Amino acid sequence: MKFVTYEFEGKESIGIMRGDKIVSIEDIANCMSWEEPKNMVELIEKYTEDMLDKVENILEKRGDFKLLSLDDVKIKAPIPYPKRNVLCLGKNYVEHAREIKITRIAGTGIPEEPIYFTKVASPAIGHEDEIKFSYEVTKQVDYEVELAIIIGKDGINIKKEDAEDYIFGYTIVNDVSARDLQGKHKQWFKGKSLDTFCPMGPCIVHKKDIPFPVELNIKCSVNGELRQNSNTKNLIFDIPYIISDLSKGMTLKAGDIICTGTPSGVGLGFEPIKVLKDGDTVECSIEKIGELVNKVKVI
Repeated sequence: MKFVTYEFEGKESIGIMRGDKIVSIEDIANCMSWEEPKNMVELIEKYTEDMLDKVENILEKRGDFKLLSLDDVKIKAPIPYPKRNVLCLGKNYVEHAREIKITRIAGTGIPEEPIYFTKVASPAIGHEDEIKFSYEVTKQVDYEVELAIIIGKDGINIKKEDAEDYIFGYTIVNDVSARDLQGKHKQWFKGKSLDTFCPMGPCIVHKKDIPFPVELNIKCSVNGELRQNSNTKNLIFDIPYIISDLSKGMTLKAGDIICTGTPSGVGLGFEPIKVLKDGDTVECSIEKIGELVNKVKVI
């Protein structure tokens, strides 16, 4: 199942994509006599695996749900306002670790332990929204396509072999980054947390639709030029390791978003650096999830 947050006739709702149509969770909840979740995080917190199986079953058997066309709605980030900062990994693909040139932050070697940081998404922007920034703030804006894990239930000290039990699903995040701010401040938080710097979506794909271990083609193009092209099987620290390691002494909560790192081909890896410019189109895609497309607007 693919879960989406969307706006229709001025109202924000959540639903399930069926091809190029959407069934609202409100209609499904009413049909099942369940309490309607108000947003995606509440759905993740309240809907058990058994409940989701029942939803899938009723969608297959019934054909009388009202269907909304994707052309008639505005797709938003699946979780526009995360309850906590987005959790991220730096330098989690070997070739990306080698291409990084800002040595003042984390060096150019292959990390022996995961490099964690967080970024603000308030809100995360969605498919076809604009990445906006001012040259008065930054002149080196970069793209980073990443597979993001959506945590499905609270957990602490999770064993690697149990990691999949704590996953709800997966989405795409473009970890937009101001490289000059990263270098200036000698850390990653500020340069990755500017407004609109967290495109997310277009949907959350439930984990049942993506075999474990997760091995998905991951790509990013700018104005049609393929820049990043890899597979999530190339992660240095894989998903079970990430979830287990992050949860040591720290509770992961339902609805948490974990970005697993970006492959090589970012603008910073070119000589000279290929920065994003006004009017650029950035297309991030991950197999089985879809495409996340955003235009750049310099304000």
